[in-house]
Amino acid sequence: MRVTASALVPLWSRAAEWERRLAMIREARSFLYLSTYYIEHDQYGVELLDLLGAAQRRGVAVNLLVDGFGQQLGGVLMSAESTSALASRLDDLRRGGAVVTIYRPRQRLQRWLGGGHHVKIQVSDAGEAIFGSSNVTRTSFEGWNEYSVWLRGPVVLALLDSYAAIGGSVEASHLRHLSTVTAGVPAVGPASAAVPAATGDVELDYWLCNPNLHQGVFGPLGWRGSNIVTDRLIQMIATARESIAVTSFYFKPVKPLLTALIDAARRGVKVEVHHSHRDALPATELAWIAAAAHYERLLRAGVEVYENRHGEHSKIVLVDRTWVAFGSYNCEHAAHDRLAEAMLATRDPRAIEPAVAIFAELRQHPDNVRVTPLVLRGLPPRLRAKQAILGPFKRWM
Repeated sequence: MRVTASALVPLWSRAAEWERRLAMIREARSFLYLSTYYIEHDQYGVELLDLLGAAQRRGVAVNLLVDGFGQQLGGVLMSAESTSALASRLDDLRRGGAVVTIYRPRQRLQRWLGGGHHVKIQVSDAGEAIFGSSNVTRTSFEGWNEYSVWLRGPVVLALLDSYAAIGGSVEASHLRHLSTVTAGVPAVGPASAAVPAATGDVELDYWLCNPNLHQGVFGPLGWRGSNIVTDRLIQMIATARESIAVTSFYFKPVKPLLTALIDAARRGVKVEVHHSHRDALPATELAWIAAAAHYERLLRAGVEVYENRHGEHSKIVLVDRTWVAFGSYNCEHAAHDRLAEAMLATRDPRAIEPAVAIFAELRQHPDNVRVTPLVLRGLPPRLRAKQAILGPFKRWM
């Protein structure tokens, strides 16, 4: 879908994004929509829920969409007491009139295999939105790298309209309100923005797919359907002539996407992948093991692989410094066949320059360590044994 933004502000700074998220809730007067993969009952989750409750009490229609499987995974980070407290807070919002939806796909196998939504959208009646990679958790705002953008203009209407496709519900009157507001908002950024807004018709493509809507009783098992987000990323990569830079939480893509990157490297394109070190996810090594299963093939093709010790959770694809995509899509099987995902893509230099700066920063950051054959040979025997045993099951890790 082709859309435009009248203003776009990059939110690479964790503090800037959090400040803007809270300001949007405080400033909302009639409605507020927010989707996330999970909420942690920490200082960030509590502060956000406090503000949603306050907004609701002053008459704002609050809509909160949380993924059921994502919240289950996020619950691993919380104590039983915190999990219970979070459930109580969500119930309080419901009793006050908020629409709180826990999304679970309709097929049992989809739910068992981790199907859900992974799209992070926040939209207010003021005609502004935040779209990107962050969850509502301290990890997203004090730990991992994340990338989101603040937006105004017709793209905001498109984002809210798509909310239903990822499991939520949208009031028709709110869409009508945004269709008017987004057509007439001034091309300025938020007063709190740390960097100037890119203003004046930033042309964007919006790619969204919820594979759960296209699968039968067997869910992702044997599903060979098309995912527009995967397809468009492959098309992007196929156009590369000089460089490709990718960030992902853990880089373990579906075969066509992996093949496209390797083919690009073999034809002389400089390809670099930035993802997370195994220590960035203390709860389990499985995601890293699934990613590391590709290391030797990537390195043989000349792909540069970097592991970020404090965690790389942004999702950016930059091609030839002339085309960029960003949003929620991790390079992993789940993003292709189990999770609703969305990306915005553009060739506008005002959106490309922040991505170029992000990759320049990552290359210089001491926590971002390049993987080499020597590093692979130095892995502990325990990890190499796990790779050998679990590698064949990487699709599910």
